[in-house]
Amino acid sequence: MAFTERGGLPPQQVETLTQRGFTRRHIARMATLLTAGAALPFYNEFAMAQDAEQRQQRGARRAMDPDTIRISSNENPMGPCKEGVEAIAKVAPKGWRYSPGNEQGDFTKTASELLGVKQEYIQATAGSSDPLHRSSCAFTSPTRSWVMANPGYGGGAPAFIGSKVVRVPLKDDYSHDVKEMIKADPDAGAYYVCNPNNPTGTLTTIKDIEYLLANKKKDAVVVVDEAYIHFSGDAESAIGLAAADKDVIVLRTFSKVYGMAGLRAGMAIGRPDLLAKMRPFSSGGFLPVTGLACATASMKVKNLVEERRALCKQIRENTFSFLEKKGISFVPSQGNFFMMEVKQKGEDFAQKMADEKIIIGRIWPVWPTKVRVTVGTQEEMSKFNQAVAKIMG
Repeated sequence: MAFTERGGLPPQQVETLTQRGFTRRHIARMATLLTAGAALPFYNEFAMAQDAEQRQQRGARRAMDPDTIRISSNENPMGPCKEGVEAIAKVAPKGWRYSPGNEQGDFTKTASELLGVKQEYIQATAGSSDPLHRSSCAFTSPTRSWVMANPGYGGGAPAFIGSKVVRVPLKDDYSHDVKEMIKADPDAGAYYVCNPNNPTGTLTTIKDIEYLLANKKKDAVVVVDEAYIHFSGDAESAIGLAAADKDVIVLRTFSKVYGMAGLRAGMAIGRPDLLAKMRPFSSGGFLPVTGLACATASMKVKNLVEERRALCKQIRENTFSFLEKKGISFVPSQGNFFMMEVKQKGEDFAQKMADEKIIIGRIWPVWPTKVRVTVGTQEEMSKFNQAVAKIMG
């Protein structure tokens, strides 16, 4: 394990971090991030949605009402597939063991076969927020920044531990402006690309990611977060670059298209030496066997991703048609969420929606009059449409 029994980092790791420019206070924060990160507002999508709800007091009170629609956290209302639920039921009675039947090994083997990468290039994780935060600890520092899009996802953890965060505006087509990312900090430690991007749901090409790899500093990495890639029929995965031994780490999660947000399963994909640099920043231990079993079973279901992608697209396009008829602008998304212009403070609009018992997503400071909305069921989105028509006239 990377952590001492007192919950701090081991002396050797502390010394290394000090040499990289971290203060003792920031090292203590890093230990907090990696041991109690679930309680922190930037830890994952759900935690940040909760934080936003707390700022909308009436919305917070109604968020857990059974008749309230929650389209705020990019969860997938389709839930785990039947085969996944059956796998959970099978392994749950053996949950008193850390590893009843090599669940993590089965997960890695199945992912390796599905993705076409060697097993040693895959590190099983609890969702994708965990390795996202580990990568910021491993590759950034007060002098080696974390460069990301604005608006974008994933800058809270680097800032919390004391690393410099550089935010670069998206291009006019809402893709990552990779040339400006390099210009913004040629000496960065990590360049982060969420693809499709959260909160816009827009794509960045493999050619652009290759540009980052070709122009970054030699010991820097490119972190590609593919949490939402399954919802897009056009997105190009960077896993091939990882398999080709490039300086890239790809993040995947089962929280989105597989409907397993509460079960916590995911993976980091990259060269073994890059994964090894992230490993000391893990709290260690086994992953939940229920999540691993469900994820493994889900990966084996033929056409599951394609069918869910098609259903989400149909509901999303129906919603877009409504917005177009109402003259409401939005960012054309390929994710299970989208950004829409409300022509008022986003917080005020979100509060009005909460009064209609509909909880929507967060607001990004760079776009104060836009809000993010998760694509729910068709019934939920029909009620969303009714509320929008009432509020926006």
